[in-house]
Amino acid sequence: MTDHNGHAPFRQVSVADAVRLAPDRRIIDVREASEWNEGHIPTATLLPLGEVLQRIEEVVPDRSTPLLLHCLSGARSARASAALAQMGYTDIVNVAGLIHDWKKLGGAWDEPRQLLTEAQRARYHRQMLIPEIGQEGQRKLLDSKVLLIGAGALGSGAAFYLASSGVGTIGLVDADVVDESNLQRQILHTADRVGMPKTESARLTLNALNPETNVVEHREWLTADNAERLIAGYDVILDGTDNFDTRYVLNDAAVKLRKPVVHGSIYRWDGQVTTFVPFEGPCYRCMYPTQPPPELAPACSVAGVLGVLPGIIGLLEANEVFKLLLGVGETLAGRLLMFDAMGTTFDEVRIWRDPACPACGESSPYASASPGERQVERAEVHA
Repeated sequence: MTDHNGHAPFRQVSVADAVRLAPDRRIIDVREASEWNEGHIPTATLLPLGEVLQRIEEVVPDRSTPLLLHCLSGARSARASAALAQMGYTDIVNVAGLIHDWKKLGGAWDEPRQLLTEAQRARYHRQMLIPEIGQEGQRKLLDSKVLLIGAGALGSGAAFYLASSGVGTIGLVDADVVDESNLQRQILHTADRVGMPKTESARLTLNALNPETNVVEHREWLTADNAERLIAGYDVILDGTDNFDTRYVLNDAAVKLRKPVVHGSIYRWDGQVTTFVPFEGPCYRCMYPTQPPPELAPACSVAGVLGVLPGIIGLLEANEVFKLLLGVGETLAGRLLMFDAMGTTFDEVRIWRDPACPACGESSPYASASPGERQVERAEVHA
């Protein structure tokens, strides 16, 4: 393969030569995610052939960087090498040989542990194809515990997708029973369950969807007396409450125990989502230092709510939960995402930690002794 002057735009080397060259080169694996998950060079970056041209400048902005490209046998990586040479990358080496020989020839190689059963690999296959998840990430989800405060509107959509995607334990805090008026938006419940405890109805639905998910019922309201006990055993808390009193109680307990909380709220056509990570961003009291009077924040039972809105907001909350559990992406910590269903628009407002916050501020009894964790962003508080 040569350029218009008859010169090869990249070098072809054997697997043995590639092992020797690897320490001094940026390694690009152009296989598919499913191949990567079966084993890969630990220092490599996955850029499937179909994504190379779109993402290479983001991954390797300096076109003089020494590159080492490989696939399974060298054919796909040769095409990628030629394309990168045309883009101006000047030092490209392609591995022309079976990459399975890499380990035999002494090259470092990561092979996934068999973390999942055959049934689990089949169920979560599409999700595990994502490079940021794979078997390791799916195992994290299966070992995770998420507590939903409320088994109603916001909790319904979130619970469906948390369970279906493999979150191992889902706790449900709710002391209410299913009412006919719930069915317009609370999709965990069905008409034949009117009068049944919401946690029981939710458990039946979630276990029918994914029998492997452990659904723990907490048939009680969250209060100042039980908040710490309820949230202590969970990794992430999803706030699906509909009143300010409970939100403040939850916030203070979560800050004290350093539990991340994903918050959602709805009103008629409008919804809001944010994430509170104690001492890494603002808390609920930073956002709302004082509770608004009831007439300015009526409940859905008074103001009304579009049936689909809690589904949209609940799924955005679930998305935040997944990022927190997997440790990937950028959460909404420090950002309030606002959704207008009437106009189908999203807006975002920055939220700052309040140095005077009684829960997470400088004088808070829950603040860490670590100077780094005690540092507070000194900026105007935006509600």
